[in-house]
Amino acid sequence: MAVKTIETWLTDMDGVLVHENTALPGAAEFIETLKQNNRRFLVLTNNPIYTPRDLSARLGRSGIDVPEENIWTSALATADFCARTIPGGSAYVIGEAGLTTALHEAGYILSDQDPDYVILGETRTYSFESITTAIRLILGGARFICTNPDATGPSDSGILPAAGSVAALVTRATNREPYFVGKPNPIMFRTALNRVGGHSETTAMIGDRMDTDVVAGVEAGLNTFLVLTGITHRKEVETFPFRPDQVVDSIQDLIPIAETGEVEL
Repeated sequence: MAVKTIETWLTDMDGVLVHENTALPGAAEFIETLKQNNRRFLVLTNNPIYTPRDLSARLGRSGIDVPEENIWTSALATADFCARTIPGGSAYVIGEAGLTTALHEAGYILSDQDPDYVILGETRTYSFESITTAIRLILGGARFICTNPDATGPSDSGILPAAGSVAALVTRATNREPYFVGKPNPIMFRTALNRVGGHSETTAMIGDRMDTDVVAGVEAGLNTFLVLTGITHRKEVETFPFRPDQVVDSIQDLIPIAETGEVEL
């Protein structure tokens, strides 16, 4: 085993820091340890519905103090990708304030008149009319982007269809596959690292899912930690062809590493 230095931390939100608006064990203490030791960090989420300010407030109500500038969403990553690919472009958007605000701030015009992109995000009010418009625009030549591939999302009353499910519907109607920007696309991590000035060799990713958090961290060349407070169970780890560097019970187990900045891997 070699001792690795961890200077930058990326962590998933749901299943790692919170579960249905309740802070998970050690989450608040972990974030405070990072701040006290001047560690660079970002909270990553595939949820494009909310702005970083909204999510900061949500975490705050759970007792976790994360400034909005330390939150990176699939909506922000999508806006960044579009602005880099077609600067000052236009998009027809199906989504909420988290996505539309990010695109506006990236210099994009939201329009249904010959847009450069059709961008599908998350919303609790998917409409037949908006999906039909998206399909027609894609068939007319607009490029198809989806913020995240998640097929379902959680709610207090059970799972809900998410962007990935609606994207499958649009793909079936258009025969066009979307470009998914959020996890597990490593671009989500690269844009995050650019934001905080981190380097992959000294960055760690904490996640609760092997199929999004860990695989993307592995492909981006990060040090990876799987916590068992979310989706993936310990027995499932062996079914994947890749491995996290460490599997821990919860983020609480990573507080000593956050404090010292060193870990044996």
